[in-house]
Amino acid sequence: MRRPDFSSVVLWLGLLFIYLPMVILVIYSFNASRLVTVWGGWSVHWYVGLLDNTQLMNAVKRSLQIAFYTATAAVALGTLAAFAMTRISRFRGRTLFSGMVTAPLVMPEVITGLSLLLLFVALAQILESLLGVVFDRGMLTIWIAHTTFSVAYVAIVVSSRLGELDQSIEEAALDLGAPPWKTFLQITVPMIAPSIVAGWLLSFTLSLDDLVLASFVSGPGSTTLPMEIFSAVRLGVKPEINAIASIILLAVSLLTLLIWLVARRADRRSRMPPPDEEQPRWKATAGDQPR
Repeated sequence: MRRPDFSSVVLWLGLLFIYLPMVILVIYSFNASRLVTVWGGWSVHWYVGLLDNTQLMNAVKRSLQIAFYTATAAVALGTLAAFAMTRISRFRGRTLFSGMVTAPLVMPEVITGLSLLLLFVALAQILESLLGVVFDRGMLTIWIAHTTFSVAYVAIVVSSRLGELDQSIEEAALDLGAPPWKTFLQITVPMIAPSIVAGWLLSFTLSLDDLVLASFVSGPGSTTLPMEIFSAVRLGVKPEINAIASIILLAVSLLTLLIWLVARRADRRSRMPPPDEEQPRWKATAGDQPR
């Protein structure tokens, strides 16, 4: 019998360390007892009770909306920033521009959240004093804050893909008379589509998971799901939290499986040999040969 090697043991221990708490979370979401640490039998009572928990469901809806808007805006801005960093070799302030785009990757979220809070407070005072407009913190400020640090991740992912592309295809399109914007939309964007999708999913996940920035820039009536869970956990874990977390895990797993199936199908299609050319239906006979 072959002994497991060290790398296999470390791999399985790492997977067990990561996924065992998730399995325990899903199991305890079916706990009939109100006490999380006491097992009271199997029940779906807490899943049904989620429909009556208006505060938690509103937080889920709000978080999904903010994550969708953040991912869409971050993809648009991050793709343009990546294109400028990789395709425009020389322009004034290029080093400063690249540093400012990638700065949120290494900037602590506490500092980013505090600076954005001061910015929004000053902006609210200016708008109220000059225009008489009341600017309250809410979903808009959370969206702006999440887009600020998500753009950096999208720019890094897309720029790495742009650096690997063969520019001869784009140059050929330009030589044939296609304008730059049409070349970008019809040639470049389809080739970097996988990285754009990856950046969108990454931004969506980061926005849905963020707690620190949302705590700084949120206002009354704009509580996100991480903020709701964090405030509830401080008073004790409720069974409804286990249920909503299990639903999120299921949704993420199904989405990941769907993306994997689509990517696998596309990879199989790309590896398939081209179909053979159609053979002629007639065969030469002795009478058809030239004399």
